[in-house]
Amino acid sequence: MLRRIARFLLFVAFAASLAVTGLNLARIASKPELAPLRDATLAEFVAASDAMLASAATPATLQAHIGNRLAEEPRNWLALDALIDLAGERGIALPASLTEAVKIAREDDHGYYAQATSCAKCAYDPALCALEQVMVCQAPVALTPIGDIAGITRAGVAYASGGEVDQIDLALSTVGLGATLAVVVSGGSSGVVKAGAGLAKLARKMGRLSPRLVEMAVTAARRGINWAGLPAVRSMDELRAAVRSEEFVPLTATLLDLERTRAATDVTTALHLLPMVDDAADARRLALAAEALGPKLVGRAEVLGKARLFRAGYRISKAGWGLAVGWVGLMLSLAGLIGHAVQGLVIGGLRRLARS
Repeated sequence: MLRRIARFLLFVAFAASLAVTGLNLARIASKPELAPLRDATLAEFVAASDAMLASAATPATLQAHIGNRLAEEPRNWLALDALIDLAGERGIALPASLTEAVKIAREDDHGYYAQATSCAKCAYDPALCALEQVMVCQAPVALTPIGDIAGITRAGVAYASGGEVDQIDLALSTVGLGATLAVVVSGGSSGVVKAGAGLAKLARKMGRLSPRLVEMAVTAARRGINWAGLPAVRSMDELRAAVRSEEFVPLTATLLDLERTRAATDVTTALHLLPMVDDAADARRLALAAEALGPKLVGRAEVLGKARLFRAGYRISKAGWGLAVGWVGLMLSLAGLIGHAVQGLVIGGLRRLARS
């Protein structure tokens, strides 16, 4: 009798846990705002990243990162200075030999002849640009609408003549000119998304766009543009008529968040960190990190890496805790039912053995 009551109670608990879990899953599926994970507040992000840094930013780790950056060509002084500042922030004294190597490298890279030569190379080929030269040698043109107009014109001419179309440039130029209503769907403004598109085009020239972000732009161009009507485009209205805005929503949302990162830091920092962005979710996490950490972002990104840095931006929501509680209850109830069933089988077997 007692076993039957226990089995019944376990079954009731299992059914209740299953119902709670199913209800939470249904609520989450019907309302995206009830996602199990939420963005951390700026204060939460700072606290989480500082906690991670406490164990990650050891003297050996910082020295190794600085040494690796010194060995690069061209050297990334944004990252180097951020690492040196982080060592000072944490009270870590660098070896005299490493400090001297940094001093010599700085003198070599920032002399008049070295600056003039490298800037000339940068103006000719953006892929050869050191990050600190971008604003002088490339950004004044790359971050204006001139390049967007030229990109769309080139695409139309290439398509009409049967040539190869630069789909990445076309997608970014289309968004940059505000030729798609996706900016409205994504909750931004045309000025902000234009700035984000300009930043992405400059990063693309420098080889700093991730392969998945490149694929996102190609997909938007391939699916979102009426290629047959492209050569006849002569005005913004005609261009908008040749664009399917819904196909540009992921790219536009990503560009909006890239501009958030730039606004919270600067162009150079945003270009440095852009290879970390693979999709719209990454862009949102990076923007959150930039707004939370500001000028401290680069040093923390160097030490923590993408995975740990972005993990600091996640928190479990109320819906997530409800789902977790329901799932734990479900598993415990199921384990109790299975254990009770196994116990019954074992006792029954022992009784049969005793009777025989």
